[in-house]
Amino acid sequence: MPTPAIPAIVLLSGGLDSATVLALMRRDGFAVHALSFDYGQRHKEELRYAALLAQSMGVASHRVVPIDLAAFGGSALTDPQLSVPETGLAPGIPITYVPARNTVFLSLALALAEVLGARDIFLGVNSQDYSGYPDCRPEFVQAFEALAQVATRLGDAARGPRIHAPLQFLNKSEIIRLGTSLGVDYGMTRSCYQLDAEGRSCGRCDSCRLRREGFQKAGIADPTPYQGS
Repeated sequence: MPTPAIPAIVLLSGGLDSATVLALMRRDGFAVHALSFDYGQRHKEELRYAALLAQSMGVASHRVVPIDLAAFGGSALTDPQLSVPETGLAPGIPITYVPARNTVFLSLALALAEVLGARDIFLGVNSQDYSGYPDCRPEFVQAFEALAQVATRLGDAARGPRIHAPLQFLNKSEIIRLGTSLGVDYGMTRSCYQLDAEGRSCGRCDSCRLRREGFQKAGIADPTPYQGS
């Protein structure tokens, strides 16, 4: 009989990075359990693309967990009173940073991993994120894995869990080239902070700028539908 695939968790946003991580996990033979979050973000349309990716890429399961991070505000992605920047990347932590978001997401992924007996959790943070978002830094990933080792039944049994950020030191063009080589359809992903109801990206926010520049530098046609084009 064939050996059962090893279960693993991926944080799936519907964006370019997490789609690439999902493709890597499939290549490596994991039984992928995708976890997405309806956390009060202004760009909820991303969840539709997360569902499309999960279905098209054959995950073992896909859960969408509701969390009300908008109750705390403090981010342009959860507070409608704050504007999403459209003038390009600026020094420091951007207003689009959602306080403690990855800590919360990984904590819930840890809970699912315990239930499924999964020893591996994957997320798509990368070099162009951790320059601005503190919960995308390599130090954060390492610290959370250390916490997981002492805070869970799996860790107590010396069986993990391990936190993987396989794109950590790649930029957007490198990620796009990698995903393209793995057959990722980036037309089924969205990265924009201000998607409209038709799923068109604004083309002006930081995330759109990084995505568009990534395709240009990779020399690959950008399949993203942009507003006004």
